[in-house]
Amino acid sequence: MDIISHGLWGGLAFGRKKKINYFISFLFGIMPDMFSFGILSIAAVLGLVKNPNWGQGIPSPESIPTFVHTLYNLTHSLITFMLLFGIVWVIRRKPYLPMLAWGLHILVDIPTHSFDFFPTPFLEPISSFMINGISWGHPIIFYPNVILLIVGYVVWWASRNKKTKR
Repeated sequence: MDIISHGLWGGLAFGRKKKINYFISFLFGIMPDMFSFGILSIAAVLGLVKNPNWGQGIPSPESIPTFVHTLYNLTHSLITFMLLFGIVWVIRRKPYLPMLAWGLHILVDIPTHSFDFFPTPFLEPISSFMINGISWGHPIIFYPNVILLIVGYVVWWASRNKKTKR
């Protein structure tokens, strides 16, 4: 799924109570991609690495620096997520719900990434098993995602306005 949709779903699912929770949930929703491709983009702007040619469609995996693959595998692992979520839970003595947007990101990526480009390594480092899903850019995924986001936000907005009027 695209990075903005991840943030919007994270905010909708885990940030409806307070504005700060929405913002933090949005950030946790985009975090897995930011800590891999976001760092690649910054490094490319700074001239530290050569940016892959995105203009010709999906670049070859070999054209993407190894550190991006490593960070992607780390941030898209349910094992990593559960470990860090558990550590935060123990430290706070209660779960930090906005952090669940990270887990949602991974769960959504599993069926919406194909073997063609960065399938989701959700069981790393225990297993290299991955699912060959349908790319999030395919119309069968992309359009329903946009429609469901619009419906979700309209329902949320309407329910908030209904509470305000009471």
